[in-house]
Parts: sequence; structure tokens; C-alpha cells
Amino acid sequence: MSASNLPALLDINDLSVSFGRGGAEVRAVKNLTLSVGKGETVALVGGSGSGKSVTALSVIQLLPYPFAHHPSGSILYNGEQLLGAGPSVLRAVRGNEISMIFQEPMTSLNPLHTIEKQIAESLKLHKGLSGGAAKDRILELLDLVGIRNAAQRLTAYPHELSGGQRQRVMIAMALANEPEMLIADEPTTALDVTIQAQILELLNELKQRLGMSLLLITHDLGVVRRMADRVYVMELGEVVEQAPTEQIFTSPQHRYTQHLLQAEPSPKTERPEGSTHEVIVGKDIKVWYPIKKGFFGGVSSYVKACDGIDVKVCAGRTVGVVGESGSGKTTLGLALLRLIKSEGEITFREHLISSYNTSQMRDLRERMQIVFQDPFGSLSPRMSILQIVEEGLKVHQTNLTEDERLNAVVVALQEVGLDDSILHRFPHEFSGGQRQRIAIARALVLKPELIVLDEPTSALDMSVQAQIVDLLRELQQRYQLAYLFISHDLKVVRALSDEIIVMKAGKVVEHGEAEQIVSQPQQEYTRKLMSAAFDLHVGD
Repeated sequence: MSASNLPALLDINDLSVSFGRGGAEVRAVKNLTLSVGKGETVALVGGSGSGKSVTALSVIQLLPYPFAHHPSGSILYNGEQLLGAGPSVLRAVRGNEISMIFQEPMTSLNPLHTIEKQIAESLKLHKGLSGGAAKDRILELLDLVGIRNAAQRLTAYPHELSGGQRQRVMIAMALANEPEMLIADEPTTALDVTIQAQILELLNELKQRLGMSLLLITHDLGVVRRMADRVYVMELGEVVEQAPTEQIFTSPQHRYTQHLLQAEPSPKTERPEGSTHEVIVGKDIKVWYPIKKGFFGGVSSYVKACDGIDVKVCAGRTVGVVGESGSGKTTLGLALLRLIKSEGEITFREHLISSYNTSQMRDLRERMQIVFQDPFGSLSPRMSILQIVEEGLKVHQTNLTEDERLNAVVVALQEVGLDDSILHRFPHEFSGGQRQRIAIARALVLKPELIVLDEPTSALDMSVQAQIVDLLRELQQRYQLAYLFISHDLKVVRALSDEIIVMKAGKVVEHGEAEQIVSQPQQEYTRKLMSAAFDLHVGD
């Protein structure tokens, strides 16, 4: 029996996970014991790198063996041993009885296949569905997870979707075969607050209708409190506390649990009045993507990702950009940096860069940087952390010696809470949160004037999130950095931003000083976003 007094569907005992062997062995999980009852939701929480995802991947045996191995432990699913099980057993379980929503959808979706083909593959393998029946089921699933115009999205490839849309496709794939157990690794990380509420409601509905069990891995304690029956808290590979959810929140026993519950970005108290000087200004920014009739057909319409946006970011100030997934937030950031084609006028300092060619832009790249939403997709798997962070220095600061570059990299890593022991390791050896900190260090090492931050804290647990917000504030004050901060986490946006732009379907719905937008929104759409984020009634 599980600790919940329900029959145990999943029973993990004394599980240890190590990477490498001999003197290079790193113990990621240490003697973990955990159970999930039938129909129960169990949350696994803890800091970045605490071993949460490694535990989940062990259940369905997806760790890279023999590099990863289990010095001890047992994993029973419905009484059947999964640890060391053969391919036929695992094939029958994976995707059918146990499904998993992965943390980084861009690396989990095949870039060469359409959305329809990827979901259809699972339906054909486990349910024998094909043709019209499979297409109907795919449309039903995409609609369930909140993909608008689902029929038009069937032929889309992963790179044509926003981060939040890719996450919803991953959820649709995981739910396709109505599994008995769902392992959800940060399932709402890339989702805006309104879609997050819909997804959580959907998961609850499926749980009740199918009697589905849920192992939920997340750093969002609001999601944990709303969804979980019981909570396991992990620190440095060990379970330090486990109890019913309400007990964890009302009377946490372990000092680490108490630390997690208290960690939240503090509000921004000092906001500079007016502008110091403009770093980047965009006027009437348009990014339209043509929709063609067939392969040789003409343009039938346009997807207006950005449709006439005006934006200005000044030195020492932060402009937050919020809105639903697919509203055009990231497109705006990429357009301002001239990383995608756009119409309109863009001025960076004294340069009218909207007419600059690639060569002219190259000279300015050192002064404008970006931190991408998906750190695993933006960090080269073939380069060490030292090579990744120093690459910009090699390109833009050719006068530096090797020792000077090394020192700059070490300082940048220290600024984001990492030390020089990681210099010769590779991105796949780190957790999602650690990879995001490496990506931030890569941007900071050049000490740019403008940083576009695209969901820079979405993969981070609450305690590290608060640290990163404090770090970004400190660096902004020290170097008078201008930030364009793109996020769906409105608590973090409020903590960091001086102004907020609210976007919907490529247009600005509302724009103003941050505190006014949060506490006194004028538009119904903004009120809906704020209410969902802060769980309170905002405005009249």
C-alpha cells in the first residue's frame, strides 16, 4: 500500500541514480523511496538539480545507459519490476500505460515531422488508429489543450509554434492514449496563466474520468497546492520531507521546505522616473507571415504575429511584455534585435538599424544580447560550458588574452550562482534551471547595453528565480542595462519591470507603468490575466 492508503500503482524503493563510474561518479539520486496510489496526484518539488527529473526518467528507463546506472533500488509498476526490464515490457508501458510530458518540448518533438504525424504515431502504435479516425482524435486532443485553429496547425512543424504551443502539443501527445499514469515534468512552465489554468483543469478532469494517477514535477508551488494530494520535497538527490499537501504548506518541518515556501521575488520598490536615455525604439513594428494556397499557390492571408507595435526601452529600465502564448511577445523581441525580418523603424542608440545589413549588424551584436526561452535548444551540445560562454568574447573582444577570457567567464558564471568546476562539462549534464543560468551568463559576459530576456526564469525553481531577479536588478543598476523582459509569469514581471506592455494576437492591448497595469488594469483582457496570476479580483 502507498503512503496515501490507496493501492500503490507506482512503488519506488531505495532508488539511487549515478552518472559516470569510479572517481568520476556523481550520485544524482540517493536512496529515494516514493509511492503513487491509484488515482492520486503526487508532487515532487525541489531546487534545480535536486534530482526530480532524473527520478522521473528512471521510472520509464529513459536515462542514457550505461553512463547512467542504478547502484540500488526497485521500481514496481502495478507490481511489475521496471528497473532493468526488457524492451518488450518497456514498449508496452511507455506511452500507453505511462506517459510523460517532458520539460523542454523543442528537444522532445521531432523537427522533421509535422504535429499531425507526431501525435498520429502514438495513436497508431498503441491504439491502431489511422486515417480519418486518427485525424479526428488529433483534432480533439489539440482542441482539449487549447490550440486555436487546430485544423490549420496539423501541418505545422515544431519551429513554427511558440514555446507555449509546443508544450501544449507535448501534453496532447501524452494524453493521446489515455494512460493510467501521467508523469508531468514542469507541464505548465511555458504556458501563460490563462492556459495554465485550462491545462490544470483538463488534467484534473482526465484524472477523475479515467482514474488516472499523476506524478507532478514542478517548481510552481501554486500548482502544487492546487493539484497535489501529497508532496515529496527533494534536496541534493534526497527526499528531505514528505507529507499531505496541506501539511507541507501550513506546517513544513524541514528547513529546506520552509525556504522554498518563503522564496518569491520581492516587488520592485525603486523605479526611476522618466527616461535616462533611449537604448532601443521600435515604431510601427510589423511581422506578417504569408499563408499560401498549396505549394505553388498565391498568398491567401497573413498571420499577423506583430501588427503595428510601438516600444521604447531606456537605459536602466525594464519593459515587461506579457500576453498569451502565441500573442507575438517573442516575435517582437526577435524583430527589435533584427534576428527576423520586420517592417517599421528600429533605432538602437544613434543607429537606424531597420535598414542595416548583416555586416553592419554584426558590429552592434556585442551591445545587444538575448536569453532564449529554451536553454537546451540554444546551447550547443558539442561545446563545453567554457566554450559556450567565451564564444562571444572571441568574436567581439579579440584583444583579450586566453587568461582574461577565462576570468571573464568565471565571473559571469559566479554572477548567476555557478562556479568554475563546471567549465569543462557539457549542457546535457545539467538540469533545466542550471542550463538557463548558463544561458544568462553567456549573455552577461559581454556586458551589453540591451538584453532581451525571453522567459529567462521559466525553468527555474522559486528560490533560484528570486536570486536571478535580484541578480538582474543588481546588474541593471550597476551597468544601466536596458531589459525587454518577455514572460508569462506576472509575479516575476511585476518584480522586475518599470513598464508593462500587454499583447494579444499581435497587437498591444494595454501599456503603462507596471504597478498601474497590475493593480488597476483598464482592459478586460488585462484584468483576466492579472486575476489568473494573482488569484484575486483586480480592478472594478
